[in-house]
Amino acid sequence: MTVDGIAVVDKAAGWTSHDVVAQARKLLKQKKVGHAGTLDPDATGVLVLGLGSATRLLRFLSDLDKGYEGEIVLGTSTSTLDSSGETTGTYDMAGVTLEQAQAAAVALTGDILQVPPMVSALKVDGKRLHALAREGIEVEREPRPVHVSRFELHETEDPGVLRAVVDCTSGTYVRTLAADLGTALGGGAHLRNLRRTRVGQLTLDDAHALEEMVVLPPATAVRHLASVDADDELAIAVGFGKVLEAERFAASEADDGPWAVMGPDSVLLAVYARHKGDRAKPLLVTPPPI
Repeated sequence: MTVDGIAVVDKAAGWTSHDVVAQARKLLKQKKVGHAGTLDPDATGVLVLGLGSATRLLRFLSDLDKGYEGEIVLGTSTSTLDSSGETTGTYDMAGVTLEQAQAAAVALTGDILQVPPMVSALKVDGKRLHALAREGIEVEREPRPVHVSRFELHETEDPGVLRAVVDCTSGTYVRTLAADLGTALGGGAHLRNLRRTRVGQLTLDDAHALEEMVVLPPATAVRHLASVDADDELAIAVGFGKVLEAERFAASEADDGPWAVMGPDSVLLAVYARHKGDRAKPLLVTPPPI
């Protein structure tokens, strides 16, 4: 029997996101498992899995803001921008104060342009950057707009190491933030002990080790969306995927959705969005529970 739902895994260090998916498939004895956003192998924390038919809901999670904590090591730059890479430079940054670092972090907060690292899963001309990096090839990467809503720095007991707390849009590289901070302070830096603390509203409080995986209802994937409670008539209509009047879902004319349409017992029936002005159509319809 196929398991349908969402699982929030606290990923262990040393596992790729693909490793987690592959192991989840073995544990559940089913092929249909996916994840909602890659987490670096050395990083730990929140990795959201979609199971069975709920894999279709991952699209509503992949672009959500994310939260991270990690440590920025001042004075050493690396080839990967984190502790897994080879040292590419050393700098005397013993005189850098917390206040100076915090001031530099302000310039890396808000709407910024960020150059993706070479060791990343992004593709250039159809090839992953990390694959090119392994071949010793470095290619030009266009800066990409990202938004960092929070970049806090705190002292640690380790001299030259700062604890970072980051909230940012999807696609932001915390490794790059660390490296750019080091450059802004007149030297270099790299990231270590990165931990993803949340994906949207899903946090470490929801997460479990892979071996202790907890399957949550499919509706978990869309709990950040505005929801509409369906009466019997609406439930039948959305079950057939009918195009309906947008006013049945929208709070105002400016509200384009998407909207999570909920049935009894908070079961997700469908996700709708505005279509051609005053109409709304389904982005997906969930299968009825067995």
